[in-house]
Amino acid sequence: MNKSTTENPQVEDEQRAATVTHQVMWNRLISVVEEQAQALIRTAFSTSVREAGDLSAGVYDTGGRMLAQAVTGTPGHVNAMADAIGHFIRRIGRDNILEGDVYITNDPWEGTGHLHDITVVSPSFFDGRFVGFFACTAHVVDIGGRGFSADANSVYEEGLYIPIMKFAERGEVNQTLLRIVRGNVREPDQVVGDIYALATCNEIGHRRLIEMMQEFRLTSLDGIAKFILDNSRRATLEKIAELPRKSASGSMRIDGYSQPVDLVVKLTIEQDRVLCDFTGSSGLDKKGINVPLVYTQAYACYALKCAIAPDIPNNAASLAPFVITAPVDSIVNAVHPAPVALRHVIGHMIPDTVYDALDKIIPGRVPSEGAGTLCNFQLSLRPRTDLQAADYAPPQRPLRAEVLTFNSGGSGARPTLDGMSATAFPSGVMTMPVEATEHAGPVIIWRKELRPDSGGAGQFRGGLGQYMEVGADHGFEFDFSAMFDRVDHPARGRRGGKPGSPTRIEREDGTLMQGKRKQFVPHGGRVKMAFPGGGGYGDVSERDAAAVRRDLARGYISASQAIREYGMREADAANIIDAAKKGSSDF
Repeated sequence: MNKSTTENPQVEDEQRAATVTHQVMWNRLISVVEEQAQALIRTAFSTSVREAGDLSAGVYDTGGRMLAQAVTGTPGHVNAMADAIGHFIRRIGRDNILEGDVYITNDPWEGTGHLHDITVVSPSFFDGRFVGFFACTAHVVDIGGRGFSADANSVYEEGLYIPIMKFAERGEVNQTLLRIVRGNVREPDQVVGDIYALATCNEIGHRRLIEMMQEFRLTSLDGIAKFILDNSRRATLEKIAELPRKSASGSMRIDGYSQPVDLVVKLTIEQDRVLCDFTGSSGLDKKGINVPLVYTQAYACYALKCAIAPDIPNNAASLAPFVITAPVDSIVNAVHPAPVALRHVIGHMIPDTVYDALDKIIPGRVPSEGAGTLCNFQLSLRPRTDLQAADYAPPQRPLRAEVLTFNSGGSGARPTLDGMSATAFPSGVMTMPVEATEHAGPVIIWRKELRPDSGGAGQFRGGLGQYMEVGADHGFEFDFSAMFDRVDHPARGRRGGKPGSPTRIEREDGTLMQGKRKQFVPHGGRVKMAFPGGGGYGDVSERDAAAVRRDLARGYISASQAIREYGMREADAANIIDAAKKGSSDF
């Protein structure tokens, strides 16, 4: 551009106006995909989607590059789904992308990491012209096979596999596919209902996109795509350029299935990218806790973006400078046919492993370790089979049911704040209400409350875990699929902070249960769980005395911990507890 043009006030005003218009359209796209996600929540059949928000939604250009993602959803879904559209384009073929089409898969390596996630992609047409894609993912309650557990020895045992294919062609639904799905899953109405909900939410996104294009008189998304991607890349590179050019290694040991798993990462900050190499991590496990690389990339990128460029919206360009690699056949780069059903149990630990390295490069920015993986379990309920029991009585609802519930331990303390209690980091899904869980099947939640003393002590305290006790309604027995970690390796504190409390799982009689695998619970039995707390941050001696008194008054810590960890006098602890019981407002 020549000097006379750049000094032309009219041209400059037009350029500023164009920038403002593009920013408005960018914000509008984010609201479009957020409405897409909310439509999925409102129409989904599975409680994991409706109540926990275990989903993602996004809009893509014709090249398959993600332009915007919904705020609602999980990083594992949306960041993995960012790579999925390229697979859909390749498998379907550009010449075979037709108006009214809907595509589907649950391929762990071309979707979001395991068979329980169904990804649905819909091309968007405006005035007969192909302009982009909408995509969404949701975790379904059952996909057949062994059920949602780590017990399989290969992906073939883990359930029904749906390759990338057309769910609908020119608006005509593939009924043969639906019959196959119904014939292979334990909850056919829920699963098929969720597939339709996924397709419907894409349609909602499409409608809102067309309204936006009409309003702004667009014929394609090329202009707004260039604006979004160019600005996101520039802003991300600026954030990376501010960091020191250093390398550091991080590691974490976690429970695994039958033996501990080591996660190892080397982080290297370069001028225009961040390299994240997981060489040195454990090899493949025989059971289904292995992680496809797409899921490893999703959570490693998420951890880095949270720490380095949190204010830049997620899209193809803002994710591109984070380069994630891992050796093939390591536990964080499992390839077909490795079992991967519980890939989240390991995958959710990746951010804390990355932060162990990043803290050595930019200290004072990342939190302590938290519970990491979700505290999920699934109950496979059926009428009791001990028919000779003296107290046998058939249940009033003699139906089988699959009930999946999402719960959380505590997150790690932050450099300037206490950790969040019963909050899922890094997954971001919501803890499911007791009422919703009990409504899904003949399940009784006998106890669900915060777990005092579970947060690691420190200048800033780790978030609290939860206590939970669950059983079946009268007349039912169940298989309990445990999906826990932190049993033997609790969350570590940082910068002098103490570790959080470990996970504990046992029967009502005190018999210990395994942290992972499917376990039978007879009629009348219960499972008692104590979910882990987050690690503390900073030296305990530096914790504000008022914060200790407040924690004690609110029941977050016991008198014994206040005395033992924080040096409180026994008489002062007793006075604080008495005042709290009397309803004092001082705390």
